[in-house]
Amino acid sequence: MVKVKDHRKGQNKPEPKDLWQEPFVPASAWKPCADQCNWEASEGNNGYIMVTANGGINQQRIAVCNAVVVARLLNSTLVVPRFLYSSVWRDMSQFSDIYQEEHFINYLTPDIRIVKELPEDLRSLDLEAIGSIVTDENIMKEAKPSFYLKKILPILFKNRVVHFFGFGNRLAFDPIPFQLQRLRCRCNFHALQFVPKIQETGALLLQRLRQHDGHPGRLDHYLIGQSAESIKKESNNRAKKASRYLALHLRFEIDMVAHSLCEFGGGEEERQELEAFREIHFPALTLLKKTTKLPSPAELRSEGLCPLTPEEAILMLAALGFKRKAHIFVAGSQIYGGQSRLAALTSLYPNLVTKEKLLSSTELEPFVNFSSQLAALDFIGCTAADAFAMTDSGSQFSSLASGYRMYYGGGKMPTIRPNKRRLATIFLKNSTIEWRVFEQRVRKAVRQTKHVQTRPKARSIYRYPRCKECMCRLD
Repeated sequence: MVKVKDHRKGQNKPEPKDLWQEPFVPASAWKPCADQCNWEASEGNNGYIMVTANGGINQQRIAVCNAVVVARLLNSTLVVPRFLYSSVWRDMSQFSDIYQEEHFINYLTPDIRIVKELPEDLRSLDLEAIGSIVTDENIMKEAKPSFYLKKILPILFKNRVVHFFGFGNRLAFDPIPFQLQRLRCRCNFHALQFVPKIQETGALLLQRLRQHDGHPGRLDHYLIGQSAESIKKESNNRAKKASRYLALHLRFEIDMVAHSLCEFGGGEEERQELEAFREIHFPALTLLKKTTKLPSPAELRSEGLCPLTPEEAILMLAALGFKRKAHIFVAGSQIYGGQSRLAALTSLYPNLVTKEKLLSSTELEPFVNFSSQLAALDFIGCTAADAFAMTDSGSQFSSLASGYRMYYGGGKMPTIRPNKRRLATIFLKNSTIEWRVFEQRVRKAVRQTKHVQTRPKARSIYRYPRCKECMCRLD
């Protein structure tokens, strides 16, 4: 066990100089340029593409960007995407409930043709009967553009319409032509803007996170649009220094915990609860457990394949040097284990808040039962933060938030990405460890993830936008 009481002794030490900073010189050499468009608009003559995207808001966002690129690739007209209802997320939200539909259509007009619905003569077609429904089972993960040209274009020529049902991560990152990759970035970073209802509540959230000081942040304009003006007006009336805050995305909801196949100290009761959840929501995983020998929970943890618990996350932040008085915004507050698990966080950091704590029940009422819209508020709070820490670098939310910060942050928006394998070694392979040693090891493990790099081949442009298709180097 880490001697947590020793952490209190370090509270008088100054914070590390790089705690709230990115490596500025190499990071600031990159500037956004995905808005540059230098091709003729597609007329969309080859038919219509319909998309019903699955997953939560983050998976849906990626599916929308992929659909835009596929529509351009096939010279087809895109029907405004629809979102599939999920038994996990239980959200009936559609595209226009989350994103500004008119802005999406108009912004991408130089790239593709987008319509709100199919022409009347195509609406009555039985798409399944004529072979125009294509599911994720028909498309390999990260399929190359050649797949769509060989397999999907002939269906468009024949039937004039294709419906991608359950569409998700079905377009490769490499190899893909330069302009198509840039279109992906243009869609993600420019065309998808939250609706005014979300932006206005997001502005309230940011004002309260900054202690009502009214200082607009670097990303406010891109995240909350016109609502950023209300923050500027506040700043004219206040002379206080802006309050810095750290955002922490705790990817510790029950679906993540159950899917990980890890154990988290809850004994037999926890095992039964998670197994019951898997049987309902992840039947394929339940079947795999019965037919295949899988790694044990201990083996998964030692390999860094388990999500960080809230307790581990807060110890990581303390070891990095964040003071007890630090203001921390926690996203993903539907934590497995509930409020008792959050208590571990507030015991070390009393200035820890969630959107539910900062916004009144009246302000949150329009979003009740709409998990995707609530997640959009978390996205705004995390992406605009002075520093952002994630607990699972593989999560779509964390990838999108950190990529957005990278794209618009100008080298001043640090993100903390834990190396879970290294941290697992630190947490597990020491029966006891002095705080000073723990601090040194955690800082070394995290410091190595803060270096500035271009997008590695085949990795996500949403998470790593530092590439020639999305951002331009000044040197």
